[in-house]
Amino acid sequence: MEYRRIPHSSLDVSKLCLGTMTWGEQNTEQEAFSQLDYAIGEGINFIDTAEMYPVPPRAETQGETERILGNYLKSSGNRNNLVIATKVSAPGGKSDYIRPNMALDWRNIHEAVDASLERLQIDTIDLYQVHWPDRNCNFFGELSYQQIDDNEKQTPIIETLEALADLVKSGKIRYIGVSNETPWGLMKYLQLAEKHDLPRVISVQNPYNLLNRSFEVGMAEISHREEVPLLAYSPLAFGALSGKYLNDQWPEGARLTLFKRFARYTGSQMALEATKAYVELAREFNMSPAQMALAFVNSRKFVASNIIGATSIEQLRENIDSINTCISPELLIRLDELAQIYRLPCP
Repeated sequence: MEYRRIPHSSLDVSKLCLGTMTWGEQNTEQEAFSQLDYAIGEGINFIDTAEMYPVPPRAETQGETERILGNYLKSSGNRNNLVIATKVSAPGGKSDYIRPNMALDWRNIHEAVDASLERLQIDTIDLYQVHWPDRNCNFFGELSYQQIDDNEKQTPIIETLEALADLVKSGKIRYIGVSNETPWGLMKYLQLAEKHDLPRVISVQNPYNLLNRSFEVGMAEISHREEVPLLAYSPLAFGALSGKYLNDQWPEGARLTLFKRFARYTGSQMALEATKAYVELAREFNMSPAQMALAFVNSRKFVASNIIGATSIEQLRENIDSINTCISPELLIRLDELAQIYRLPCP
């Protein structure tokens, strides 16, 4: 396993991060414990979760993933060897069942942190992330930005930062990050933190994979020049880049089989054609399609950690083995050629 120090922090994180959003929905607590044992045994020290998880989000299961992780941390006794990241939900996405009058204000953020700490059974969260913006902007694959000039409901970013600063000062969180952010949003967080001597955002968790390289357009330069690396999520495009959904196959128990509404990476002809091309390229190079897709993300200099997830130990083993997969110069050229043919099929 490889490790990287996140700039402007003392966090040394494994190149692969264990994602958890299936725990409590597709995976039982026992299965989650097995995943954690295996991942930690392979050198992973970075675990990412959220107060909203598991996915798909619903009131009946909200917080279950954090609770499962908390039970593991208590029973294993190795919390100090791990970097624990979680997230606070923002308004929208029918998330108001989490707390009344959702916002990224002082009250909501403090209540969210206290609830997460209780479920996780820890005293301090290493990396606390804003799950998505509290303003009108595009995320989760939305296109066609809609300008709202009057009566836009939002929590000012400075207010969010001040609430997070108070929690850093109290010792409940160590560092802060953002997720599903835009270039404008990330730069605004950085500018306000510098201007008002508030905690600096140290990471951005956005989607990044062979079907969705939109991060490279506006965000990668910020990651590089401002030293705010990417925590890449959906590196397998909801599993599509494994090739298991090609030719109208719907494997039993797979996420997109169970939850058809997650069609971001399978809902267009271009997405299917691009996926097929990448799968065929992997096989031409005698590689697992999943490992090639993950190895591509692992190879990007602006990526601090690649968030992998699995519903079985077999899948997890294959995903973790991507750390030993090399993207040769020849293969990289071929991947970039496909990226020109299929330009951002699933932004």
